[in-house]
Amino acid sequence: MDASVTTRVRIPATLLVSAALAAAVPAAAQAPAPPWAPGCTLFPAENVWNAPVRDLPVRADSDRLIAAIGLDAGLHPDFSDAGRYGIPFNVITKRTRRVRVRFDYAAESDRVAYPIPARPRIEGGSDRHILMVDRDRCRLYELFAARRQGGRWRAGSGATWDLRSNRLRPAGWTSADAAGLPILPGLVRYDEAARGVIRHALRFTAPRTRNTFIYPARHQAGVADASLPPMGLRVRLKRSVSLAGFGPQARIVLTALRDYGMILADNGSPWYVTGAPNAGWDDDDLHALGRITGADLEVVDTSGLRSTG
Repeated sequence: MDASVTTRVRIPATLLVSAALAAAVPAAAQAPAPPWAPGCTLFPAENVWNAPVRDLPVRADSDRLIAAIGLDAGLHPDFSDAGRYGIPFNVITKRTRRVRVRFDYAAESDRVAYPIPARPRIEGGSDRHILMVDRDRCRLYELFAARRQGGRWRAGSGATWDLRSNRLRPAGWTSADAAGLPILPGLVRYDEAARGVIRHALRFTAPRTRNTFIYPARHQAGVADASLPPMGLRVRLKRSVSLAGFGPQARIVLTALRDYGMILADNGSPWYVTGAPNAGWDDDDLHALGRITGADLEVVDTSGLRSTG
């Protein structure tokens, strides 16, 4: 039986294989397997998504890039308890029927059979992402702009990842996300918040991006303007920002942003942090995140971050 879940996955934590930076970066603890997929973690502990970046240096052009995204714009939690906002995902099994999908961008899509449930949870709006986690095989499948036409599935693009591997997509390839990255490991998920800690980087959007990308991104969707941020940019909350006065859920998100940061993955509104809808979210608590603006953030120099394997 398929289990469709709105509480999302967690990836365990650590990374970094740079002799120059390794000593400066604290080791991250391995997160427990999620309750809905007890045999899996989201990528190995040393995966780049799980790398703590609290002690890495600030990038030299941080001020310019922060201003390009929005110095006065506030953080926005793009997820809620009502199910209207956020990206849900579906937990499936090896018995889920696989179907073929026709892609608009077939050259950069993984043309395999996708385990789409009979009634999948799909992101609202125009992006219409479908995220699927095979809890038996520990494999992630993601589709962008998915729709059913004449009884058959079609999508803009699609990608799949082995959750036990650090392997990236080919350079220049998109995924279900503009940056060519997986979406699921960057979501704010309630099962982690309920546990009291998020041990991975989050996913965020910016209004305009440059036509380049940096590790771990694999794809660009921007314009030739050196003042704009590239896909893959990693931003964190400044240590000087006090978390006093924030509610428990907002503090958990802000602690993750301070310790692990967030990765630029798509074009969109400034500082929109993506999460999965869940009845456990307290929207009043999360709304306070808007008090944090671009002025409270800084760009991390991640030139030494690499996953291996």
